[in-house]
Amino acid sequence: MIRGQVKIVTRFAAIFLIFVYTASCHTIDLRSDSSVPPIVQPGAPGSPSRVIAPDQALDLSHVQYTGADVRFMQGMIGHHAQALDMTTLLSTRTSSEDMRKLALRIELSQADEIKMMQRWLRVRGQDVPDEHAHHMPGAALMPGMLTPEEMDRLAEARGTAFDQLFLQFMIKHHAGALIMVDELFSNAGAGQESEIFAFASDVDADQRAEIDRMSIMLKELQK
Repeated sequence: MIRGQVKIVTRFAAIFLIFVYTASCHTIDLRSDSSVPPIVQPGAPGSPSRVIAPDQALDLSHVQYTGADVRFMQGMIGHHAQALDMTTLLSTRTSSEDMRKLALRIELSQADEIKMMQRWLRVRGQDVPDEHAHHMPGAALMPGMLTPEEMDRLAEARGTAFDQLFLQFMIKHHAGALIMVDELFSNAGAGQESEIFAFASDVDADQRAEIDRMSIMLKELQK
């Protein structure tokens, strides 16, 4: 009885070894097989993409956030919050439907992004700045943000004069966001964590598109 069991075990072991050997002979080397699609790493805004090896892709999946990433998120919260202050003024100072549609797009996108940035910081145990901190006397302003005097000028304007000033100031404001993105990616190792990279790249693309749109609207008003 024992001898029969040994024969059965031996037979299964032989079959298993044959299976392993056969499978190994048909294993594809992903690094040398030209039929495997290349892995492309997107570049930072304005920079080209590049093809990377599987090992490099695995390393990138473990990239962590940096201090520069945290500062970018914290600063962008106040930057977005001021844009919402500006669109709030627009609701009572313009008669232009196109301006209202522009303001609505800005409100929806930037309000959602503020919530995302707050969540990102909380999850990582980082300080979440108050959305209204930029209203405090002597508060540091991020690139492109309006000074208290400029906000007062905007609040005092009405009608077409307001529309023109709003567009001029919002173009300046958006350009400041592009500076912040550039500064982020200029820091070694920053902007590489997947969520940060995606967000900063979206900010760059969206703000550029809106600058183009607002520049056309401003030219129409100045005719």
